[in-house]
Amino acid sequence: MDFKEYDRYDGLGLAELIRSRQVKAVEVVEAAIRRIEAVNPRLNAVVVPLFEQALERARAIDGQLDAARSGTVRASGSAPGDATGGSPATTGHATGYSAGGPFAGVPFLVKDLGEALAGVPLTNGSRAYAGFVPDHDAETVRRYKAAGLVILGKTNTPELGLVAFTEPELFGPCRNPWDLSRTPGGSSGGSAAAVAAGMVPLASGGDGGGSLRIPASHCGLFGLKASRGRTPTGPDFGQLWHGAAVYGVVTRSVRDSAAILDLLAAPEPGAPYVIAPPRRPYLDELGQDPEPLRIAMDTRSPVGRPVDPECVEAVRRAARLLEELGHHVEEARPEIDGLALARSYLTMYCGVVAAEVRRVRELRGPEAVQQLEPATRMLGLLGETVSAGEFSRALDQWDQAARALGRFFQDWDLYMTPTVARPPVAIGELKLSPAQERLMKVLNGLGALGSGRIYRAAGILETVALENLAATPFTQLANLAGVPAMSVPLHWTPEGLPIGVQFVAPFGGEDVLFRLAGQLERAAPWFERRPPLP
Repeated sequence: MDFKEYDRYDGLGLAELIRSRQVKAVEVVEAAIRRIEAVNPRLNAVVVPLFEQALERARAIDGQLDAARSGTVRASGSAPGDATGGSPATTGHATGYSAGGPFAGVPFLVKDLGEALAGVPLTNGSRAYAGFVPDHDAETVRRYKAAGLVILGKTNTPELGLVAFTEPELFGPCRNPWDLSRTPGGSSGGSAAAVAAGMVPLASGGDGGGSLRIPASHCGLFGLKASRGRTPTGPDFGQLWHGAAVYGVVTRSVRDSAAILDLLAAPEPGAPYVIAPPRRPYLDELGQDPEPLRIAMDTRSPVGRPVDPECVEAVRRAARLLEELGHHVEEARPEIDGLALARSYLTMYCGVVAAEVRRVRELRGPEAVQQLEPATRMLGLLGETVSAGEFSRALDQWDQAARALGRFFQDWDLYMTPTVARPPVAIGELKLSPAQERLMKVLNGLGALGSGRIYRAAGILETVALENLAATPFTQLANLAGVPAMSVPLHWTPEGLPIGVQFVAPFGGEDVLFRLAGQLERAAPWFERRPPLP
């Protein structure tokens, strides 16, 4: 395959070329490797390359497909053009890859956070996990392999996925392909940068407060966070971040995202709950326009901070397009105290970091805790000062927000906001200053209760965290309420920076989101818009 032709296809498009034997899987993987080698040195998106393993797996898939085509054996699973949901094919060669899945032979990258890949380092973006190698696949990874996706490597992420920019001390900053001086967002920043740069057509990520949608917005991609419980978290976890976080993908096309959710949505053993399955495969939803929808539009920051005019304009332009398509758009917002909800999010945030610090100590030893970044240790120390009553009250506030949102959706089909309140900021702009880091290192050495109480009394968390949330205040609501939401790339600033528009749906409403996304993709196509990279 010609090198320049590779990134003109989405994942299902490449799969069709491979399935019909117009090109071999190994040729596609080789093209992906060349693309990564050409642009990754400038972006730092791929931090753990797995090229030899990927080529070996691509050759095995080619062997199975050639044998199936000649009638020697029958390839397992459905044809790539028929990603119709249900459980993914589980047969294939010894590595767990399938030659008959809907993405057979398609290059793929896995975020280096949470999603274990057997025999491959899992750093979670942290020096504290250096040398940690899991002996099993995460359930999402198992399903990606069963779909035939070929994993070429792992992508950059902030330490423990805690912030909306990707600048870990372990690997260094990841850069936005639309402007190398700016962040691709986080925590799935490496995955989004890689997809936007044409390294792969899709890549995995997770979303605990916007970690798929924010990078999708910053990088001009489609990103959907599914309803709580829709995608698997096993075998190592039940609920991630007490249900706030889910796994998913960032993609260039809507149909790739729909096909992946069809594969991920099947129940898994030991899940804390199983939600109602979709009425039909999500991929099938893209074949028709939605009925006229009542869409509430809101451009005001829920935490009372300024919203960049370009982000407001992104929503207003989307509203005009939606009305042209026959939908009704009107300004409205749910009755939720956004600032109080943000504080409840921060309470959970500190609590889970405190638990993660304890996990680091148990798995990696006490010395590993000293390898955590100063801000992470600060969050953990603050978490140790949160009482059980405070934590329980914070989760109660999530439930109250979900109820308020449920009442809101009795009158509205969708809730539309900017995905972010500011275009992608400069690398380093949201990091701690050197003076703040020096102060934290001193305070972190005072002991758990002493430093935690000082941090709390000084209000440092609220000062630092709310400053970060000011740039990305719109995405957390969907996580805390457990409802699905998507970022759609519908606007670019005069400087050429992408800005996404977020749509939030009622619980289980991924089908409505996909129907609307497909309609918007046809009306305002973005697939051919590329960052200024050779």
